[in-house]
Amino acid sequence: MTANDFSKGRVWQNIVSQAIPLTLAQLVQLLYNVVDRIYIGHLPGADNTALTGIGLTFPIVTLIAAFTNLFGTGGTPLFSIARGAREEEKAEEILGNVCSLLLGSSVLLFTLCYLFRRPVLYLFGASDASYVYADQYLRIYLLGTAFSMVSTGLNGFINAQGFPKIGMLTTVLGAALNLILDPIFIFQMDMGVGGAALATVISQLVSAVWVLCFLTGKRALLKIKRRNLKLQWGLVKNIMSLGASGFIMQGTNCLVQVVCNATLQSYGGDLYVGIMTVLNSVREVLSLPVGGVASGAQPVLGYNYGARAYGRVRQGIRFSALTGITYTMVAWMVVMAVPRQLIAVFSNDAAMQEAGPEALKIYFFGFFFMAFQFAGQSVFQSLGYAKWAIFFSLLRKAVIVVPLTLLLPGLGFGIQGVFLAEPISNAIGGLASFFTMWLTVYRRLPAEDGG
Repeated sequence: MTANDFSKGRVWQNIVSQAIPLTLAQLVQLLYNVVDRIYIGHLPGADNTALTGIGLTFPIVTLIAAFTNLFGTGGTPLFSIARGAREEEKAEEILGNVCSLLLGSSVLLFTLCYLFRRPVLYLFGASDASYVYADQYLRIYLLGTAFSMVSTGLNGFINAQGFPKIGMLTTVLGAALNLILDPIFIFQMDMGVGGAALATVISQLVSAVWVLCFLTGKRALLKIKRRNLKLQWGLVKNIMSLGASGFIMQGTNCLVQVVCNATLQSYGGDLYVGIMTVLNSVREVLSLPVGGVASGAQPVLGYNYGARAYGRVRQGIRFSALTGITYTMVAWMVVMAVPRQLIAVFSNDAAMQEAGPEALKIYFFGFFFMAFQFAGQSVFQSLGYAKWAIFFSLLRKAVIVVPLTLLLPGLGFGIQGVFLAEPISNAIGGLASFFTMWLTVYRRLPAEDGG
């Protein structure tokens, strides 16, 4: 049990031991979508329209991720705190309830998104040309809603039990299969965009089966049990309260994507919607390490907080914050140095190569401020400060990004105003989140560990 006991050993080593496999797992998870975009961006004869079509599906994919976070990231910190307090029966009840919530919501989301996909895609900024590609992808991708939510939402419970390598394998298996199937379905079987979606669904199915087999098998310390699948409304309320920050963060991401795509379509057409698809892809990849450190710190912080080891909680907060800030500074410099090469990974289209690099530089300006947001949000969520986590999720996206995206283009910034909204929100929202956490949580932790 020592390897699964986060109150033992050096705090930074516990975080790193969680963060490395988590980051690799998240990277592999991201490959599900990023590899699809790379292949689709290089489809013969599709210029940038196919990539634009995929970008139009982002808000729906993000909406599914939002509900996954509502239950998965809401239940995992509660699970870790219960483990730290040696309340194993309660931890298993939390796990069972999260499983039921994920399955039930996946059925509802699939039904609504599938039935209303046409009007929704046009609302999100589709043109007649890009809708064809968006619909081909989405109508197949939605078939894997339950697989995606179960594999992603329950994988955190494997990591929270001290098995990050097993958690990493969840996504490695699926993503490796996706890498194999993508070129077969897209090019050899000439299925195009639909082939990319089918490869993703099959891969997500494999990942979901892996997670369920582990959490019901002998190796898991705490398991999914049938008696715990019945919803307990007290637990559901706590899960949703703590998961609301993750839900709102993804939900506001969905809102931002809709507003950005619609504004870009209005000011620049399909080309700039396609460019935003590339920028989102680059951001997702580059933010993975700082997100991995934040995610790796969560079970460690939650466990030690539940065990009243407050000195270790402080150490964990300092380490994760400094690591994230250092990394994002380096990542920012890389983006500024090779913007054209980053665009070329996703498309060789001449128009995108002309307009994309400048948009990339604006969008990523001051990228290191994102680390402050991650650090603050991670602590609030790890230690159960749900209201603060929700507030700062709303502040950066809904209060800052969305209004700026709508206002800046009309104030003389034109199309560049859409890309400028991101760095402004990172600076204001990130610093506000971090320093509020520092003053209201870090400095108020008890000076001595509890008994």
